Amino acid sequence: MIVNCTAYVDGHKLDNLTLEQIPAIRQRPDAFVWLGLFEPDEAMMTQVQHLFDLHELATEDAHHAHQRPKVEVYGDCLFVVLRTAQATDGKIDFGETHLFVGPRYLVSVRHGASLPYAAVRARCERSPNLLSKGPGFVLYAILDFVVDQYFPILSGIEDAVEDLEERFFKGDFDQQDIASLYESKRDLVSLRRAAAPLVEVCNYLLTDVFNNYISDDIRPYFRDVYDHTLRITEAIDSIRETLALALQISLSLGAARQNDATKRLAGWGALLAAPTMIFSIYGMNFKGWFPELEWQYGYPMVMGSVAVGCLVLYTKLKKSGWL
Repeated sequence: MIVNCTAYVDGHKLDNLTLEQIPAIRQRPDAFVWLGLFEPDEAMMTQVQHLFDLHELATEDAHHAHQRPKVEVYGDCLFVVLRTAQATDGKIDFGETHLFVGPRYLVSVRHGASLPYAAVRARCERSPNLLSKGPGFVLYAILDFVVDQYFPILSGIEDAVEDLEERFFKGDFDQQDIASLYESKRDLVSLRRAAAPLVEVCNYLLTDVFNNYISDDIRPYFRDVYDHTLRITEAIDSIRETLALALQISLSLGAARQNDATKRLAGWGALLAAPTMIFSIYGMNFKGWFPELEWQYGYPMVMGSVAVGCLVLYTKLKKSGWL
């Protein structure tokens, strides 16, 4: 459950810690602790709550997960919820990350699908001048990392939508393509639920309310994340409009196909109606007064007339597009 627990002094890594060593490190004014957890149980969350004096409501949210992206303040602790996304075998899985940010600590709690934050930790350690600003820079690095994971997923959805749209315009689509279109639309809705609230989260983090957590030197970095989230939400809205248009096109093309089939059936029905009527007259069960029945060329004449009539009707229906 404990992925990593490290202390930093002036932007440099001090040492890996155990939970029992955290209270002593927290007494140092020049150090802060970064504790990373993955799906901790209730006992672990209770222990972490006591170590960092976290609010019970925030700890409960971090333990049970299923929260929307948000930012809240509990005393001297900033509680941030992020939705993570990860594409695996063409399927998008979502998870959550909960961050507790205090004056000299940051606790990250991951649930579900999420890449580990080892790369984020390494990136922060390569910039000791920024890491020396405290947990605010780590908060930015994790937020930026989570947002950056949305871009390749969004790009994959966009490529799939463009391919579907091209097939729809060509008329080369089937029922599976319609199902793929609905799956893409569902993924976009889920991705928007994860990304759209981050615009508000970043906007809050840029305000002066959070001066105790984010220094003025770090604030421009959050503006960069804010711009990324805006780009993502705008791209999602654009792709959703494309999907809606593609769906409308597919429905229109399906209706056009159905109308075309109906026209062809009606054309063949009209073509067969004339000989059917003539043959039904001559197939009646009595001789009647048909002079041509006694004529040597009566049968060839009737058959020839039917053939000529059918040919003329076929030509006219073909030209009108009914056959």
